[in-house]
Amino acid sequence: MYLLTALLLGAAGSLHCVGMCGPIVLALPRGNEPGLKRFSGLFLYNTGRAVTYAVLGSLSGLAGSALLWAGGQQTLSIVAGVIILAGLIASYAGEKMKLPGFVQTGYNKVRSILGKLLASKNRSSLFAIGLMNGLLPCGLVYAALAGAASTGSWWQGALFGLIFGLGTIPALMALGMAGSRINEKFRMRLRKAVPVFITVMALLLIVRGMGLGIPYISPEYKEKEVACCHRHKQ
Repeated sequence: MYLLTALLLGAAGSLHCVGMCGPIVLALPRGNEPGLKRFSGLFLYNTGRAVTYAVLGSLSGLAGSALLWAGGQQTLSIVAGVIILAGLIASYAGEKMKLPGFVQTGYNKVRSILGKLLASKNRSSLFAIGLMNGLLPCGLVYAALAGAASTGSWWQGALFGLIFGLGTIPALMALGMAGSRINEKFRMRLRKAVPVFITVMALLLIVRGMGLGIPYISPEYKEKEVACCHRHKQ
């Protein structure tokens, strides 16, 4: 079920990707190549993004597993959902979340590397551009990483991130193939749809953490079973 959630989040959120990442896709090196060459270049770029999301998902799942051993996976799911909603509300209220200095420095470095790769006009840099693009700040990615963390497993988190990334690919491939025929006004309209998807994802995380006994959506948490599972693993 969690893989379906990842795929749907990626597919639905790809509308946001078209709006936010559209300029990068349209500025890719050798983006004016015809037919199959352009398609393969776009595939390299999007594969790079998916790999980054898988790595980030793995790290998030690993963090979630630590809380799982401490009996806090439910709390993690609820807190992740609340944080996502709070960030969304703050963004609409015009409040900018101030990042820690070292995080902001890291983002600036990523942007600098990305700028150099885009300016290189070298087709071989497409995969690296995808890798770097996956590290840029994005509310949709944060929602996906929260979902990966809630799996409580490094490999399930990696799979969640990978499937999420794959879900975003079709729309970005279509944008890259269509090129400038998809105008900025249309991309702006698509961008406005993303708060809906982020809100749904946050609410699902909160409901899941509440353990309401709803199959697949909010399964009942059985402490004894988890404790037994932990002893078995030991």
